Amino acid sequence: MAEVKAKKYLGQHFLKDKNVARRIVESLPIQEKTSVLEIGPGMGVLTQFLINQPLIDLVAIEIDHESVIYLHKHFPDLKVIEGDFLQLDLQKIFAGEFYIIGNFPYNISSQIFFKLLENKDIIPSLTGMVQKEVAERLAALPGSKIYGILSVLLQAYYKVEYLFTVDENVFQPPPKVKSAVIQLTRNENLNIGCNEKLFKTVVKTAFNQRRKTLRNSLEPLIEKNHEIYKNSFFDKRPEQLDVTAFIQLTNQIEKAMKQ
Repeated sequence: MAEVKAKKYLGQHFLKDKNVARRIVESLPIQEKTSVLEIGPGMGVLTQFLINQPLIDLVAIEIDHESVIYLHKHFPDLKVIEGDFLQLDLQKIFAGEFYIIGNFPYNISSQIFFKLLENKDIIPSLTGMVQKEVAERLAALPGSKIYGILSVLLQAYYKVEYLFTVDENVFQPPPKVKSAVIQLTRNENLNIGCNEKLFKTVVKTAFNQRRKTLRNSLEPLIEKNHEIYKNSFFDKRPEQLDVTAFIQLTNQIEKAMKQ
């Protein structure tokens, strides 16, 4: 069967280097029988190193019908769900927790991480390839210009590690930018010590006007003349706050809202 043609509208860039594929799979922190969901397997460059591992119970999710046909032919024992990962009810795939792996489509990589956060209670680990700049943003520390909403939200619940860089020439078609493999390992305690819904709102609101101080950017949540703003803490800009500071800020705002 002929190879699958990459589709630009799906953000497909097929990895063709088996050594890189093997390295990604070997990065999976698996020590016991584990359910694994592969996102966007394409022609199975990662799948070939996953499917025969005795500790892995593998399921793949693929939106591209042509790729699904290819996978059925080349990996007849592979369970493939044809559909959109972003629309998938992840609670129904496995009976319990599962890991995620994949060469993520460039056009939905950020959305994949937001979906991860919505299902953090059942996903202890993610190992994925994304654009290098996305990986750097997710792993960024406070004070960095690229530290933002996803940096804070992910690091509140996961340890984020930038594993290695992948050059453009190992893909078909080659992307215009470098890629990187990133790994997220869930924290032992998912209770971050504040109202989680408000925490998400505070982080997003603060970074919506990242060049402004918190005193100005948080006005949509707390009116300008509120006494909470007398605290010099609000002279800071959002990129200066680490996760702990955002949690403290959320608790302050919740208290102010009740007054």
